[in-house]
Amino acid sequence: MSIERYLLKDLYKQLKPNKVLVLLGARRVGKTKLIENLLSEITEKYLFLNGDDVDTHHLLDIQSTANYKRILGDYKLLVIDEAQEIQNIGKKLKLMVDTIPDLKVLITGSSAFEINNQTGEPLVGRMKTLYLFPLAQLEFSKQETPIQTKGNLEERLIFGSYPELSSLENREDKISYLKEMVNNHLLRDILAFEGVKKRDKIISLLQILAFRTGSEISLENIGRELQISKNTVEKYLDLFSKVFIIYSVSGFSRNRDNEITKMKKWYFVDNGIRNALINAFNPLNMREDTGKLWENYLNSERIKKLNYTRVEYFDYFWRTHTKQEIDRIEEVNSALFAFEYKWGKPNFKIPSEFNKSYPDASFEVINQENYLSFIC
Repeated sequence: MSIERYLLKDLYKQLKPNKVLVLLGARRVGKTKLIENLLSEITEKYLFLNGDDVDTHHLLDIQSTANYKRILGDYKLLVIDEAQEIQNIGKKLKLMVDTIPDLKVLITGSSAFEINNQTGEPLVGRMKTLYLFPLAQLEFSKQETPIQTKGNLEERLIFGSYPELSSLENREDKISYLKEMVNNHLLRDILAFEGVKKRDKIISLLQILAFRTGSEISLENIGRELQISKNTVEKYLDLFSKVFIIYSVSGFSRNRDNEITKMKKWYFVDNGIRNALINAFNPLNMREDTGKLWENYLNSERIKKLNYTRVEYFDYFWRTHTKQEIDRIEEVNSALFAFEYKWGKPNFKIPSEFNKSYPDASFEVINQENYLSFIC
């Protein structure tokens, strides 16, 4: 099944003369396919290069305006896939967009760490970044009926939404695909970073995060558990974030003594990766972590929606020392929106302390009946 990506129509509009547009996302989320679809629809003359190709490195090696003008000729669009593989790509692109009139540049990368290191300072004021995620429900919904969406929900909670999964029909193939993703791509990317050698510790840390998805995490306790320092735990979490495996959410507070803010909650960008790490592919009626899957899924889908529709927001969770809590808080244009996630339909009311402290905030329980309007 071929699904049109939400960013496709917007991507070309974001390309500007003498600017660099960066498309970031994990491996296998469909960056290359999205670029191919974009290039098939435009009439503008373009040059496509692959950062994994040694010939591309040789082509761009001589860092001079004359060399780049010779290479580009009358091309007005330069596209580089996996640009983080090219040494000093930031300085090279800066020279191109500063000296070649009307040149538009689009690059992709699967590591925010490497791209930011390579492009950060040289491209200040010349760069815009977009993010591509695994398939979003707002993309599926263009091709599904509501009945089909409801029927596919359990599968997405368990196997996630990586694009290639849609072409795999049986359960065993999907499990094999996700395990390969973890072992041959995501872990390889992490271990490629300088100074990261402890594969067993990395896997153990990711498994702890998987079992504690949506729970507050103490870095000191995890360090003791894994017999590594708190600083090493922080370093690994930062790497996991920069290769788009996990992301953190902080506690919300307006300096009220009873609110918890020191610890973060960690979520996985994709449910399938989370479940592959702990080999948990049982159906929902045989699981005890459905609430965790639901919370992780809704948070990630909400982030996809807000990013793709370009809503500027800050997101948090809220909890007090007396254990009143709300799963998600969003701050948009100084307005507060509170959301509680429930798989079933309990009679849940807004916590009294939150209502008292933030009387102007809106509040909504997100469950199976209304979740589509929350993520689409």
